[in-house]
Amino acid sequence: MTNSAFTWKLLLSCLLTAFGGLVLTMSGQTKGETDEQSIVALINRFVDGWNRHDAKAFAAVFAEDADFTNWRGEGASERSKIEEFHAPMFATIFKNSHQSYKAIRTRFIRPDVAAVDVRWEMTGATDPQGNPRPDRQGLLNFVMAKNAGEWQIVVMHNLDLTALPPPNSRNSATTKP
Repeated sequence: MTNSAFTWKLLLSCLLTAFGGLVLTMSGQTKGETDEQSIVALINRFVDGWNRHDAKAFAAVFAEDADFTNWRGEGASERSKIEEFHAPMFATIFKNSHQSYKAIRTRFIRPDVAAVDVRWEMTGATDPQGNPRPDRQGLLNFVMAKNAGEWQIVVMHNLDLTALPPPNSRNSATTKP
């Protein structure tokens, strides 16, 4: 092999290696963007199930072995139990509720595991006697996992920020007697 042929083969090999690395990097970035878009779509299905007051659709975004905890510390484990937990509330205190979200923050722990925080707002809820409750705001904290190419909620914790006293209120833990 001549020096010129060897040089061209070496150059071509280097270019193909560099191009292959670029393609892998670009596909990784696109994959990450696609995963974020898939997570947003899952949150949209979650909110849609809530707003239709459909416990089955609401629970469908959870993994079969998921854990759910509400802001009071009550909860359920397994998708079917999460559905059972929400069905009576969708028929009563949340039957006219509407939930929306303001912001989503996603942190990928691994390519197939993400911690997701969602700031939410709710209107239309009532107390058990049917009296209107004040509008609410909160934070949903999810651990999501990608199983068989599909993102699902594995763990969910809910925080009702309106249930907490404002930082300068008389009920605040920082207020001195």
